[in-house]
Amino acid sequence: MDGRKAFASALRLCLLSISAGLVAADAPAPIRFRNVAESSGVHFVLENSPTPQKRLIETMPGGIAIFDYNGDGLPDLFFTNGAAVPSLQKDAPKYFNRLYRNDGGMRFTDVTQQAHLAGAGYSMGAAAADYDNDGNVDLFVAGVNRNILYRNLGNGQFEDVTEKAGIKSDGWAVAAGWFDYDNDGKLDLLVVHYARWPAEDRYCGDASRNIRIYCHPKYFDGLPSTLYRNRGDGTFQDVSEESGIAKYAGRGMSVAFADYDGDGFMDAFVTNDNMPNFLFHNRGNGTFEEVGLPAGVALPDLGRAVASMGADFRDYNNDGLPDIAVTALAGETFPLFRNLGKGAFTDAGYSSKLGLLTIHHSGWGTGLFDFNNDGWKDLFTANSHVNDLVEQFEAARYKEPNGVFLNLGDGTFRDVSAEAGQSAPRAHRGSAYADLNGDGRIDVVVSCLGEPAEVWENLGPAGNWIILKLVGVRSNRDGIGARIRIGDQYNHMTSAVSYASSSHAGVHFGLGKLAQIPKIEIRWPSGAVQVLENVKPNQMLTVRESK
Repeated sequence: MDGRKAFASALRLCLLSISAGLVAADAPAPIRFRNVAESSGVHFVLENSPTPQKRLIETMPGGIAIFDYNGDGLPDLFFTNGAAVPSLQKDAPKYFNRLYRNDGGMRFTDVTQQAHLAGAGYSMGAAAADYDNDGNVDLFVAGVNRNILYRNLGNGQFEDVTEKAGIKSDGWAVAAGWFDYDNDGKLDLLVVHYARWPAEDRYCGDASRNIRIYCHPKYFDGLPSTLYRNRGDGTFQDVSEESGIAKYAGRGMSVAFADYDGDGFMDAFVTNDNMPNFLFHNRGNGTFEEVGLPAGVALPDLGRAVASMGADFRDYNNDGLPDIAVTALAGETFPLFRNLGKGAFTDAGYSSKLGLLTIHHSGWGTGLFDFNNDGWKDLFTANSHVNDLVEQFEAARYKEPNGVFLNLGDGTFRDVSAEAGQSAPRAHRGSAYADLNGDGRIDVVVSCLGEPAEVWENLGPAGNWIILKLVGVRSNRDGIGARIRIGDQYNHMTSAVSYASSSHAGVHFGLGKLAQIPKIEIRWPSGAVQVLENVKPNQMLTVRESK
């Protein structure tokens, strides 16, 4: 009897040992970053011009755009910048928006002056895309009562075409995004507004202690977004009224796009500051219906509006349905809305473990990208509170390190921020994502109020990967809106990611140990379905839409 017990005990130990070995073998690869901003030549400081009057615009800039402006295959960096306050004038070079050319090897050169992108006014957000289908990526800059549309001339320079294109500057715009809402092969523009500016000079804080803080958003009347339809002749038509977009006023912070219900038309998710978020369902006839509340993405499960900041609209659990990740303030958690299909979402904040992991953090920029190339999209957040004096009023921090959350592949995430390369506590704002050095690993760029921007080189284990660069023919040239499947993984082409930022660098897939890709399926905005078979990994593959 004792012998049988000893044998059974030994067998259990053996099985446990084997099981542990299998778990270890299948454990996600670690994520590792290194800030190389200083050695890279990127010496950008976000000048937000803080004043004793605590004007709200001062705490909200910081958009970034990553895009290949000169067509050399290397993603370049564009930073929006503030201006003097209250004049809102870029009256010194320190306020210029900045463009850094990627020279390869994680080295960059400031080419702002040559490119004519220094800008004007107090800039907030950026959106990159080829709106005129000429093969050169153009740029829209959103700002406080000053929007600018830059056409890329293809010679390293940009032309301000705002006025002749019909783009207005009729409000405080924080963010914008490009998408082809009517599938006519021309990219349209959605501009997200926050509030009217200048606003009432209200005193907020503790007068008895002479502590003035940024006022709560409730004191600012929101504005509707503006939708511009691309006419295809270099001009745009404001279709906000006829599309239904103009009926909904919010304090908009960011926009992200996806075809969440699979009907072939791109929908728009707009984050609102302490107001219910908007989900604009594209009816496919030129109009939108706002379905945020019935769809389950207007509010987290607690039923209270949060300070929704940045957003990414991607499939994090590989079920073929795009989900929505959002950043917010400490005490609110970072909502994660899981797509259930049939137009419905559920708040997966706590079931994914992000609720507990983020409840003490405040975030702005965010992105769902596979940083360790294991086939599952991880989450990056650019962290900081909105109120620089919050620590005198609440149990929250103003400056924070960034957050990195590893996707465990079972619907949950693990906080790996410390081991990923802990950033210094800073007032982080925008973030943008791309493979900057061609090694197949997604790098991250982050802006910081009053301090140097961060360039995070991804140094993690190099699992297999592929990046698809799409060239539309019947669809828009960027292929924005194209839906791509590799095995159980789904992604789509978009440049609207994060807080007031833009990442225009193809569509990335981590492939783990996959040595050959049996099939890549691309569903173009035109409706065409294109299949590539037996594709080698570890390359940036240009795919031209078949006629």
